[in-house]
Parts: sequence; C-alpha cells; structure tokens
Amino acid sequence: MLTPTDKIWHNGRFIPWADATIHVLSHVVSYGSSVFEGIRCYSTPAGPAVFRLREHVRRMVDSAKIYRMENLGYSAEQLGDAMLELVRVNRMDSCYIRPIALRGYGEMGVNPLHNPIDIYLACWSWGKYLGEEALAEGVDVCVSSWNRFAPNTLPALAKAGANYMNSQLIKMEALANGYSEGIALDTAGYVSEGSGENIFVVRDGKIHTPPLGASVLPGITRDSILTLARDLGIPLVETIIPRELLYIADEVFFSGTAAEITPIRSIDKIKIGSGRRGPVAEKLQKEFFGVITGSREDRYGWLTPVHAAVGA
Repeated sequence: MLTPTDKIWHNGRFIPWADATIHVLSHVVSYGSSVFEGIRCYSTPAGPAVFRLREHVRRMVDSAKIYRMENLGYSAEQLGDAMLELVRVNRMDSCYIRPIALRGYGEMGVNPLHNPIDIYLACWSWGKYLGEEALAEGVDVCVSSWNRFAPNTLPALAKAGANYMNSQLIKMEALANGYSEGIALDTAGYVSEGSGENIFVVRDGKIHTPPLGASVLPGITRDSILTLARDLGIPLVETIIPRELLYIADEVFFSGTAAEITPIRSIDKIKIGSGRRGPVAEKLQKEFFGVITGSREDRYGWLTPVHAAVGA
C-alpha cells in the first residue's frame, strides 16, 4: 500500500493526492493508452538528487511519440523541472517518481486521437523492489511460460501501460509458483527480460545481455551498467542468449529503476554459480550505489540535485 504524499502535479498545477482521479470512461481505462516512467530520487550528502532525470524524461517523450501522443503540451525541460518541484513540494529526501501521460475522457472507441492527453506526476517513498536482503543473497526466479510480445505487435521500446499486461502475467505466474520473479523469452525462444527488469548473464568473466531487438525495454539502469562495465574493464556483449545459458552461468542479475542491481541465486530451482551474489554483480553494485548515494564522484553527471533549478 502506498503512503500518500501531499501533492500530485496535474497538467501544470499541484493538486491534493486524493484529487488525482480520472473518469471511468477515460480512454486509458478501456484501452491501456498511457506511457509512463519510473524514476528514483536518492538521498545524498548534498541533498536529494534524481537519477538520470534527462534520460528518463527523454524515454517518456519517445514513448509518447511512438503512440502518436506527440503534443504533450510541455517540453522535456518543463517536465523535468516539474518533477524536481514535485519532490520539493512534498519535502521528500528520497522517493520514487511516477510520471504518466494518458488518454483521458472524451470519445469511446479504439481511435484515441480525439481524447485529451492528461499528464500526472506523483512521488512516494519506496524501498528495495525485491527486498533489502536480495541485493546480497539474490532471488529465486523461473523462466515464464509467457513470452514477450513479438516484433511489430506492441513496441517494446515504448514504456507503455498496455505492455505491462504481459508483465503482470509473468509476475503473477512466478509468484503463484513460489518465485520472486519470472524471466520471459522472446518469440524466437531467446532470453528477453524480467517482468520489469533487464537481465545480465556472466560466464567466464564476460557479461552477456540481450539486444534491444529481443523485445527488450531500453532500460536506463541497463545503460548505466553498460557504462560501468566498460569503465571497470569488464567485457560485455549485447547478444542473443539461449535459455540454457542461464543455467550454466556463473552469475545472473537483474537491473532496473526499481530492482537496481539484484542478483539471481536460482532459476527453475537450478542454483546459479555459488547461489548468491557473485563478484561481477558485487563490483557493479559498489560502483552504482557509490554514485547514487553520493559517496563516490558522479563522474557521469547522472544525478540532478533537487534543490537546484536544472532543466531536463
């Protein structure tokens, strides 16, 4: 259950949390016509800072364009500034930020073009998505019976609400069978991603991760890991990954805004490596968490201070 904050931003003004409602016949309710983001704001010694704000806002704008929601009414810079103001207004030291652009109340029918576009920005406190202990001990997952959508059906590069019906099936099946998460394959049978996370496989010191063509969302944390691995001298290749490589990997781990960097200790009840976090994941975690908590230099410019007026 979410703990409400004071205010939500709606189309340029702040409204009380309880007033952020939509009509039941809004287009998004029947047809899933929304795009959104998940963004973290971290507490640092210099104050709260948002992780890779510019990249998240750009991905949301890109997602909207793919779905022909080209006129959001606000520039990327304005949306980014509004998110910073949202954190300030709610007096948050750390939080999760959820911007949503949705097709609102107007006409009914599949055609969405005559419905207004509403934008909401919300934030709230949120801890570790798969549990605090998971960062060291890892989680138990399964390969899902549900595939990711095929190319030219639903656009995987868009972070759209409708896409997450597929994610819900993957997640619910995993939970029903006693696992923390599921791994989906693409329609060709190769590894794609989790219900809400990208995936990395380590074998003989080399990291493998599926390419965007494997129905993969272009994760912001995924991109951060590509950067960290390169700078740390860890070999990494984007390549198709057969399912069986998961079972014989030395390490497997998830990445995502919510999951951050979470090791996987077993897949389909097969122990992965030592059965807990491996050295590659640990090395990446130390660098990643060092940057986002402010204990290491932000050499990539990933953090946007909340209390400084910086455009997105």
